[in-house]
Amino acid sequence: MTAPTPSRTRTAPAVAPAGTPWLRRFHTAPAGAPRLLVLPHAGGNASYFFPLSTALARHADTLVVQYPGRQERFGEPCVESLHDMADLVAAVLLADSASLLDRPLAVFGHSMGASLAFEVACRLRDAGFPPAALTVSGRRAPSIPAPGAVHLADDGQLIADMKLLGGTDERMLDHPELLAAVLPSVRSDYVATETYRFRGAAPLDCPITALIGDVDPRVDEPQARAWHTHTTAAFRLRSYAGGHFFLVPHLDAVVSELRSHLPALP
Repeated sequence: MTAPTPSRTRTAPAVAPAGTPWLRRFHTAPAGAPRLLVLPHAGGNASYFFPLSTALARHADTLVVQYPGRQERFGEPCVESLHDMADLVAAVLLADSASLLDRPLAVFGHSMGASLAFEVACRLRDAGFPPAALTVSGRRAPSIPAPGAVHLADDGQLIADMKLLGGTDERMLDHPELLAAVLPSVRSDYVATETYRFRGAAPLDCPITALIGDVDPRVDEPQARAWHTHTTAAFRLRSYAGGHFFLVPHLDAVVSELRSHLPALP
C-alpha cells in the first residue's frame, strides 16, 4: 500500500542489471559484496527503497524489483497473481544466474512483498539456488490466509483502506490526477494480495526473520510468529513501535537487521 519514501537523499537514476526492466540497482557495491533482493509492498515501487539501498551501499549489492504498471513500467499491465509474479521474478534471476545468482542471495520483502519474497525464495530453492536468508516485514505467514474484498470495493473504500494503513502520502490523495494514475496499480496489488493462497511449498532451509509493527492492523504477533513453520533453520521475530509502515521511522534498525544477515554470506 503506497507509502511516502524516506527522503534522506535524492533518488539517483538506477541501473537495470542485464538490461531487464524488473530489477533496479541504485548503487554500486564493493566487489564481492553479498547480494540482497528487495520486493516492494502493494502499490509500491523500486524508488521507495532508495534510502535502504543508500544505507546498505557499502555492505550489499542491493537489487530492487520493479513491478509492471508503475514508474517507467507504467504502460505495462499489472500482474494480479502473486504466484504468477513469483514465477516471473524467479525467471528473470534464473535467466541470468551467472551474474545475478553467482553468490548467495538474501531476500527481503515488505507486506505484499513479503509473501512474494517467500514464493520467489521457494522457486529459487527448487531450481538449485537456495537463498541464504529471508526477511519478511509487515505480513502474516503464508499458511495463514489473509482474505479480503477491498479490491472489489469502490475507489472511496480503497482509499479509506490506504489511509487506515497510515502509509499513504496525503499529498497524493489530494491530487486527483496523481490519484487516478496510481489507483489502478494499487487495486491490482490488492487483488494479488487478497487472493493469494499458500500452495503448500516445503519449508525453506534458510533462516527467516519476521519484522512487524506493534500496532499494525494487518498482522499481529501470533500471525507473524507462524513464519517459523516455513523454515527448518533459525527463526527470529522483531517488533517495532508503529503501524504497517513502521520501517519508515525505523529505517536504521531495519538496515541493521538486514546487515546482520549479510556477514554469513561469502
